[in-house]
Amino acid sequence: MASKMLQFTHLDRSLPDKRPAAERRHDLAEIYQPFSLEHATAQASRCEQCGVPFCQIHCPVANNIPDWLMLAASGRLDEAYALSASTNNFPEICGRICPQDRLCEGHCVLEQSHHGAVTIGAVEKHITDTAWSEGWVKPRRPMAERPQSVGIIGAGPAGLAAADQLRQLGYQVHVYDRHDRAGGLLIYGIPGFKLEKDIVTRRTRLLEDGGVTFHLDFAVGRDASLSDLRRRHDAVLIATGVYKARPLTVPGADLAGVLPALDYLIASNRAGLGDSLADAERWSATGKDVVVVGGGDTAMDCVRTAIRQGARSVKCLYRRDRANMPGSQREVGHAEEEGVEFLWQMAPLALVGTTTVSGVQAVRMHLGIADPSGRQIPTAIEGSDVTIAADLVITALGFDAEDIPTAFGASDLALTRWGTLAVESGTQMTSVEGVFAAGDIARGASLVVWAIKDGRDAADGIDAYLKKQGA
Repeated sequence: MASKMLQFTHLDRSLPDKRPAAERRHDLAEIYQPFSLEHATAQASRCEQCGVPFCQIHCPVANNIPDWLMLAASGRLDEAYALSASTNNFPEICGRICPQDRLCEGHCVLEQSHHGAVTIGAVEKHITDTAWSEGWVKPRRPMAERPQSVGIIGAGPAGLAAADQLRQLGYQVHVYDRHDRAGGLLIYGIPGFKLEKDIVTRRTRLLEDGGVTFHLDFAVGRDASLSDLRRRHDAVLIATGVYKARPLTVPGADLAGVLPALDYLIASNRAGLGDSLADAERWSATGKDVVVVGGGDTAMDCVRTAIRQGARSVKCLYRRDRANMPGSQREVGHAEEEGVEFLWQMAPLALVGTTTVSGVQAVRMHLGIADPSGRQIPTAIEGSDVTIAADLVITALGFDAEDIPTAFGASDLALTRWGTLAVESGTQMTSVEGVFAAGDIARGASLVVWAIKDGRDAADGIDAYLKKQGA
């Protein structure tokens, strides 16, 4: 077992083995095999123990990565888990789905010096999976109970992180969610091959065992107004996420066979969980030529799901080149291995068909001068049109916030110019006293790890507010 650090001089970066693409493209199981103890500790020992840990700086929840890598390298996995869990409520989830190539690993000094980043995500997953299997993960009990109650709207990562933090502080925590299972995006938005659902459900069960009360199939605006919840609780947190799909604005976008990405993923995840679907054929890619429009992580989830559903062909249409795509390069690599074809620098002009889509008319794009953000502006190349056969078109163009003030009957909730809830920096309080917001509904569509960070910050703001109220 490795125990000394700085082993990068003679140990190369190594990931856990992946299941063969020919095998994994037929199921929803996670694609990576578990690390062995020896492999994980050896990879952890590659850490350089930097004086300025850029991995930690670029982690949204400021994980103390060098220290828990050192503990893992020494075989002290129980302590490594405790340290990891002190800054992250769901390290077993982040170890699986965080885009480490864009965050901690992408900024590892070893990566910058061409030695290959420490495999931080895989080691984190090994630490937390070991902690669960050994029974080290326990419900967190408060030192003392507090009489105040907090209502949390949304059982996704931001809401669950806040619930965990507030329950540790002794508050009576109630989580309301419109779905029939807790987990939000973690259950319904992210495919099982990236995050198996029992990983999420065991965490929500742990929160229940720790005293968090869940109210499922509960839609604010239908079963209660925001005002009702404010009367019921001493503080309320809105953590609903953003689910409104940005539309594809080309002729034919209203044809049958054109689906928003998140609706498609929710249907797929429900089917994987054993739920019966109305009009199941509509949501299935089986035997179809599929075109996914978009280049983010959601688009990658869609193309890889379509492969597993048995699509005849799967193509991803993206208007910029590979280097400029917003999604994880690692996910692109997985998709290519599984048989997805990427059509770089192509954009849809129209969807072809009478009542049902039969193809995508697309045009090749030239990357021109940079816009204010530094990204090159794609420009259509005249006369380069092609038509791509498609029985199913999935649009993955990003998400906007739903109209929460109208839905919740709370016109006094202030919005940003992007339609998200305006919050006070440092406290996460909205324009309505005692009402807070966290995650994508305040930040805009982002990563799960940022939602966890926001949920923790909102819990701190709620705690300070309730202590002040009780003073």
